[in-house]
Amino acid sequence: MKSLLLPAILGMSLLGLAACGGGGAKQTTNVQATTVGQQLEDLKSALDSGAMTQAEYEKERKKVLKGK
Repeated sequence: MKSLLLPAILGMSLLGLAACGGGGAKQTTNVQATTVGQQLEDLKSALDSGAMTQAEYEKERKKVLKGK
């Protein structure tokens, strides 16, 4: 009986440790909802500041209005 008890205890201990092995990984998800109005304002600001051309502005504006 003693010869089976020690391996059983050791085996259960190792299984307990193995179950804890995957910890430490942190998973996060960030979702930012921007309204169409805010997206259009941001595009207009980029155009006004010279960060994009009129053609780029029109292209991106159409994408926003189509919901893409």
